[in-house]
Amino acid sequence: MSGFPSRRRVLTTGAGAAAALGITGTTSHPVSAATASRPAAGREETRTLDELHRAALDEGGKLVVYAGGDTPTQQDSTKAAFQARFPGIDLTLVVDYSKFHDVRLDNQFATDTLVPDVVQLQTLQDFVRWKRQGRLLPYRPAGFSKVHQSFKDPEGAWVAGAVLAFSFLYDNAAAGTDSPLSPLDLVDPKWRGEIASSYPHDDDAVLYLYSLYARTYGWTWVAELAAQDVRFARGSHTPANAVRSRDKAIGIGTSGSAVPSPSSPATFAIADGHPFMAWGQRMAILRQAERPAAAKLFLNWQLSAERQKSSFNGWSVRTDVTPPAGLRPIWTYPNAHVDGFPEFMADRAAVERWKQTFALYFGEVEGDPTPGRLGLHPGA
Repeated sequence: MSGFPSRRRVLTTGAGAAAALGITGTTSHPVSAATASRPAAGREETRTLDELHRAALDEGGKLVVYAGGDTPTQQDSTKAAFQARFPGIDLTLVVDYSKFHDVRLDNQFATDTLVPDVVQLQTLQDFVRWKRQGRLLPYRPAGFSKVHQSFKDPEGAWVAGAVLAFSFLYDNAAAGTDSPLSPLDLVDPKWRGEIASSYPHDDDAVLYLYSLYARTYGWTWVAELAAQDVRFARGSHTPANAVRSRDKAIGIGTSGSAVPSPSSPATFAIADGHPFMAWGQRMAILRQAERPAAAKLFLNWQLSAERQKSSFNGWSVRTDVTPPAGLRPIWTYPNAHVDGFPEFMADRAAVERWKQTFALYFGEVEGDPTPGRLGLHPGA
């Protein structure tokens, strides 16, 4: 795309101890080129969840997962469900922005202080790079053959455990009979001061959504949105929170459920012919994980049909899980751009130019991390 400014924005970080998480790290030795290029082997997992549970208990009954998210408590329900299903397993689930977790991981690889066993992140490009470096353990959980091809590495280096989608949503009562049916409606002057959004230049998934808007509706539309007195905040949870609390009528760049429900106070908009975005949140076991048995249990549980059927938005990564009435499998929506997001994430130079441009339209991100925010290992 032409016309991008050349200014680069730098994330200031400081050095902090990996041990500050209260977790004992393991040594992560460099991986040889021969190991990195070796193809994956092995069949799909045949053990039951109960058998995998016993193996994890025999291993020591501990597991550490780095999960992408906006707030430290965002995965509390996942942790509670896992521990209820598998008693005796001490799960440490550390939630933070994926763009911080991947920096932690790279630093831990470099300093031989590996902490997690499993990573579950939005930064899709990291999984490609870590596979190339030989950092990921090839593994095919039970049900791997049923996962849509867009959501798995054919050699088992990673597999998506959940479908996430970003669009805009609106409060049904506030919108009334004049609800915004597409992003084009968001620049109507009647919505001035009634819109909340996450910063597109702070979250790559939201950035991709906004890039689709810009490509579809043009930069004039972006300028008109910037004039709508939009309240921007850090975190993709903030727009939905603003709508659900009745603070704003519309939230852009946030997740939601498109399952039709007359009792729902808000509508997640995915109108035909207008863009939204969806992707598979990738999971992988680190090759030098200290607790591989527990890591395999976690991946098998996340990918199980029972777990997939309980998806909050109704979409599954599996082809044999039928969505609720009113929805189709996510890969059948051309306007969801399921294959587009991984391609977008792979071109980091273009991502930076998109970030810089939207920063010019919408202002700098408030609440950038303070020194020490990333919790890097000393010596970084």
